[in-house]
Amino acid sequence: MSSLDNLKSSIISQFGTPCPVIDLDVVESNIDKAQRICDNAGVANRPHIKTHKSPLLAKMQIDAGAKGITCQKLGEAEIMADAGIDDILIATNIIGAARSGRLASLQKKLSLKVCADNKVSLSEYSKAAEAANRPLDVLIECDTGQKRAGVEKPGEALRLIELIIKDKWLKFTGLLYYPPLDGWKDTQIFHDDLTKKLNGLNLKPKIISTGGTPNFANIGKLNGATEHRAGTCIFNDMMMVEDGFAQISDCGFRVFTSVVSKANDNRGILDAGSKTLTSDTGGLKGFGYITEYPEANIIKFSEEHGFLELKDCKNKPSIGDIVTVIPNHVCVAVNMVDKLVMVQNNKIIKTIPVAARGMLV
Repeated sequence: MSSLDNLKSSIISQFGTPCPVIDLDVVESNIDKAQRICDNAGVANRPHIKTHKSPLLAKMQIDAGAKGITCQKLGEAEIMADAGIDDILIATNIIGAARSGRLASLQKKLSLKVCADNKVSLSEYSKAAEAANRPLDVLIECDTGQKRAGVEKPGEALRLIELIIKDKWLKFTGLLYYPPLDGWKDTQIFHDDLTKKLNGLNLKPKIISTGGTPNFANIGKLNGATEHRAGTCIFNDMMMVEDGFAQISDCGFRVFTSVVSKANDNRGILDAGSKTLTSDTGGLKGFGYITEYPEANIIKFSEEHGFLELKDCKNKPSIGDIVTVIPNHVCVAVNMVDKLVMVQNNKIIKTIPVAARGMLV
């Protein structure tokens, strides 16, 4: 019996399936790789914890050299702050958290960094900062081609920055970018234009933040960048494999799942469905990669079941077999579960809570 077979036996006897598992050796290697990429590019590493949502893993990243962390939600930041992490950037407009009073409550405990791309956010942030009796650091989010959040023109960014510098409760701290993979030239043009405008106001941002694991291919190409935010790289997934950033061996998160039914040789059923692997395809074929049967295809889900198409498999799984699946999009898969099983050398070490999962605010 191989060590992997022994691990599968241990997983099924201690936890059952489906079971989310992370490999400590792979995770540590991925953390070191991300830190090394940032160091070599001369920018600080501020990893995004929305992928793992774990204070333990966040502290591993900080211990490896990260200067702080990035969160997507105020609720995530609360969990990380309670664990003793105090250098936190929240990289989305958090109007709801500001209006609810939770931003002010956390700002009383530590100095946060938040981002905005509109004057409504700035107004709510100012009220929260006043309620906390502590000025709030604000970055302006700029859209240079992703067509997501962010101002689209340097002049729009400048007008928001002017509002910040006139507000006693807000401090202009920097600029936040997420350039498209092929959009770094346009991002540089945008940034240079805005920098000239800021020079006219005698302003120099402390933080110029770029983002995205796929953008490790471009890290350092934005002249003036000071730090980078990347999340998926701690685990990797099939999207990162497709992008060329990772290999299958770099994927540190897998779902152990059992084949529970086979009506015929060409189809089967897994006990991992949309409640485990999620219905997010990440733009790829199927819903994950079965490492033992690469030709198999998870073609659809119900909540509890994954539907297998096996017609292209030379060797096919049997009922009762345990297989391991790398999700297409790992961030949303992690958010589906309360805990992760950590293994090393195909032996179970411990379970860790996904402490910041499910945060709506």
